[in-house]
Parts: sequence; C-alpha cells; structure tokens
Amino acid sequence: MKHKDGKPGSQVDKSSRAVPMSIMVVVLCGFSFYLGGIFCSEKERFVIKEVEKPVQSPKGSSSSPIQIKSVAFQECSSEYQDYTPCTDPRKWKKYGLHRLTFMERHCPPVFERKECLIPPPNGYQSPIKWPKSRNECWYRNVPYDWINKQKSNQNWLRKEGQKFLFPGGGTMFPRGVGAYVDLMQDLIPEMLDGTVRTAIDTGCGVASWGGDLLDRGILTMSLAPRDNHEAQVQFALERGIPAILGIISTQRLPFPSSSFDMAHCSRCLIPWTEFGGIYLLEIHRILRPGGFWVLSGPPVNYENRWRGWNTTIEEQKNDYEKLTDLLTSMCFKLYNKKDDIAVWQKSSDSTCYKQLSRPDAYPPKCDDGTEPDAAWYTPLRPCVVVPDPKYKDLGLNSVPKWPQRLNVAPDRISAIHGGSASTFKHDDSKWKERVKHYKKLLPALGTNKIRNVMDMNTVYGGFAASMVNDPLWVMNVVSSYAPNTLAVVFDRGLIGTYHDWCEAFSTYPRTYDLLHLDGLFTAESQRCDMKYVLLEMDRILRPNGYAIIRESSYFVDAVAAIAKGMRWGCRKEETEYGIEKEKILICQKKLWYSSNQNSR
Repeated sequence: MKHKDGKPGSQVDKSSRAVPMSIMVVVLCGFSFYLGGIFCSEKERFVIKEVEKPVQSPKGSSSSPIQIKSVAFQECSSEYQDYTPCTDPRKWKKYGLHRLTFMERHCPPVFERKECLIPPPNGYQSPIKWPKSRNECWYRNVPYDWINKQKSNQNWLRKEGQKFLFPGGGTMFPRGVGAYVDLMQDLIPEMLDGTVRTAIDTGCGVASWGGDLLDRGILTMSLAPRDNHEAQVQFALERGIPAILGIISTQRLPFPSSSFDMAHCSRCLIPWTEFGGIYLLEIHRILRPGGFWVLSGPPVNYENRWRGWNTTIEEQKNDYEKLTDLLTSMCFKLYNKKDDIAVWQKSSDSTCYKQLSRPDAYPPKCDDGTEPDAAWYTPLRPCVVVPDPKYKDLGLNSVPKWPQRLNVAPDRISAIHGGSASTFKHDDSKWKERVKHYKKLLPALGTNKIRNVMDMNTVYGGFAASMVNDPLWVMNVVSSYAPNTLAVVFDRGLIGTYHDWCEAFSTYPRTYDLLHLDGLFTAESQRCDMKYVLLEMDRILRPNGYAIIRESSYFVDAVAAIAKGMRWGCRKEETEYGIEKEKILICQKKLWYSSNQNSR
C-alpha cells in the first residue's frame, strides 16, 4: 500500500487495534457522564428570577415559564441622541470609500451594542401634529444647523424662532414642489387616475416631493443616506413623511423586485452611468413593468443648464447620450420630456427582454440562479432582472388602480406557501376586527396623535390596510427570515421593507409614534435577544409614543418586565377573542430628559 505521496506504508494488524479501541470507548462514556453531571447541577445558573406571575409556554407544554428580572437601564450620554447603530459616522473610517460603501449598513458586533436608553435633545417637545407638521417642526427636535445654512437659499427649509419651516422648495424646483409636481403630472397622466400609487425618491432631501404627493394619493418611500446633509431622513419623519436610511452602493435596496410604480431623482447626484450602470440596474429591478423613472437635473436640459453645472456643453451632451443608450439597453423608453424633467418607462414587452439573452448584449440578462427578490445584504449584480412572465398582472397597466388594488389578492400571493385569494381575504377580515379592538384599547389610534406607524412583522399588510383612511401611514416590515410576503404588500399599494430584528432598523431615534408587533418574539426569540429588540424599539419610538405588543402569554410578562426598565408604562389586555394563550400589551414610552451628561 502506498500513501498519496508515493512512499510505502505498512499494513496495520486489525487485532492490534482492539485493546486501544476498548479503552477509548470506556473513556468517552466516562467523559459524557461527567459532562451530564455538570450541566444538570449548573442548570439553575441560567434561570433569571421572575418578577411577575408565571405564564405558560407558547405550546402549552409543561416546560418552565420564561422568567425575567426587572432591570433599570441607564441613560446613554447625550452624544448618542441621534445614534443610528448600523450607519454610525463614528465607524466610517473602518470602511472603504469606493462607491461610498462606508454609508451602507455596518452593524456593531454583539459586544459593542448599547444597553442604555437614547436621550432626547435638550428642549425636545412632542412633535407638531399632522398635517401642520408637513410644513413645520420644532428646531430642538432636530437641531441641525448645517443643512439650514447650506440649503436655505434653495428653500429646502429655514429656521424661524423655535421652528424649522419647510417652504417646499428644492434644488430643481425653486418655484416650489407643487408647481414641480404639477408639471410632472402633465408629463405622466397616470399620476392622476390611481394608476401610480407607490413611489421611491432617491436622494430625497427633506422629502418635500414625497410630502406633496401624499395629497395626490401617491405613497412615497423617501430614501437618503446619513451624510453631510445632516439628518435628511430624520427631517422627513419629523414632518410625518415616510422615509428610511439607505443608499444605492454595493448592495441591493431592501425591497422586492417590481415594487414601485415610479422612481424619482431630483439632482440626487447618483452617477447613473458609472460602474456599468449598476445603480440604474437596481432602479430597474425595483420598478414595476410599465413603471416610470423620473430624472430632473444633470444631464437633462443640458442645452440650457450646462453653464450652471461647472462643465461644458459637450460633456453634458455626451453624458445625456450615454444615459439614454444605457436606458435603452435595459428596456426603458423615453416616455415624455419637458424643461428640466425627463421621464422614462420600463418596458412590459417580453420581446425586448428576450434580446438580452444574446451573447453580445450588455447589460446581460441575469441568470436563472439570481433570486430577483433577494434584497437583504445581497450584492448588486451588473445584469438585468427580467420580470417573471408567469405573473400576468404584474405590470402597471394590469394592476387594479388605487384604491381598488388594496383589496384585490395579487398574482404574487401564489408564490407564498399557503397563499391564495381566500387566505388573503381571511387575513383582511381578521385585521379589520383586530384594529377595531385596538382602537377601543388605544383611543389615540386613528387620530392625529399618531402619524408614523410601523408594523414590525407584517404578513400581507392587513394591519396597514385596515387603517388606510386614518391620518397615518405604516412602514410594513417583513423579516428577512420569514416567507417573502413583501411583494404582496407593495402590490396592494402599500410600502415597506425587509429587516432582521436582530439588528438595528435603518432610521433615526424618535421617529415613530406607534410600533405594532404580532408574535415577533415567539417567531424570533431563538435568534434575537428580546432585550436588544426592545431597546431598539425604545430607540426609534418617540417620547409619549405607543407600542401595541400582541404576543403569546409565554412572553407577555417578560416583555412587560423589560419595558418597565425602559421607563415604559404597560398594561395587559385581552385580545378581541379573549383567548388565554395570547395577550396584548398597550405600552407608552415616557418623556424624560438626560439627568447626567456623562452617562454611558
């Protein structure tokens, strides 16, 4: 016999191995017995003293109830008043400058997580109520002067006394956002009749475009990174306008394919034609077939604008031609154009997409192994995500118009295990009953006291759909580990995002009036530490804001014990059906101010 290196090896006598093998078996058995004794005797070390009455496990088994010791969390120092754990400027130097990757999500490891309460700024007041908040907010709630000094001449905002005012201006709409959107509607009549319902604004500024569209029946996700503009997303949410921290860099945006009816860039400074057009390919992925991409600013209208862009007319002409060629290669066509606004439409015609399979096509068609909806820490790819032909009603002209689409089961529900028109209808009916009950338990729900709402683990968006006529909006969150139902949420004309609740959410502190969860701890307790999830809820909840926590009886008392340590007041209520295995906690976060500037 020879080894693989070619050297001879001797044969081993089988009988010579018998004694050592017997000894090894005895040793292993003894070691296993020893370990068993250790773990049995040490078991009680891992059980924390309970402070509430015992509750039953979610499955009704005879296992010990969850037991939590109430701990009063300390205050974080005031330097953390605008802390965004996964987009923390303090950590930017650790990450690369290429394609601005340092502005993407980079969450801290477990040993660096904060176990303290984020204080509000000195002088913080309860936010101004909607709809007045769209035009003004308290300066002390978002005390950022840089953006005011840099953008006041463009009418983004201006400081007057104790308030920031939002005149509705912007870099590309000096006459006001209303006149800007009026022109856009002239170019896109589908914005007027309910065809266009969902939109995304990349590089949103203070979200004046999204705020104006709310009155026109269009729900906009305003997107911006945490950058030198200081708190664009926080301004948006303080105004009561949907927004989320994000940047198109090296990873996909946290949305399914074919989500938005319209995408918008108003001088957002995204280099659309660089890196093989990879940023534009991501817009193509998240835009519904037949959807519109609207661009204002360079290089549109370069013939009249080039002098103000510190460039030459030849350079701008070349940029515009390069952009139009790239859009054509992705199956976009120029839909309309006037003054500073150009509109392209994503093709619904399969003929164009078939041509992307040619060997010389660039960008090429994504291979069949690319999951179009994978969008949680998923790298961008330089290829075109082709709409799935099996969904006949995916295109913008095939989806029912708003508001009818809200109550129609979308085609893509068939891709979900157990999903069907009947389960969709049942889910809707269930949430109508639940929300009716919630409003009895929390009378502020449905009034202007609650504007920014998050459903932390939605399925089909039933909670949001049941409140569509109330003066609020809902961020529908689907767990990155749960079945992918977010596409259905968007098909209904609602908005949302993927997220993993083991990490911090992409928003600033104090940005939501109400957080709702339905069995989140039951579903995620094996992966996520309940304490850190609740501390994250405290970070993003406004002072005097509410949480509706619908949970198994197994978790409710434990959640209440942790919430007490976060200075929340909670009361336990019955569900609408009064069942024993499930309870509702109605909690309110108290307003407090930092008592120690040198806290942890």
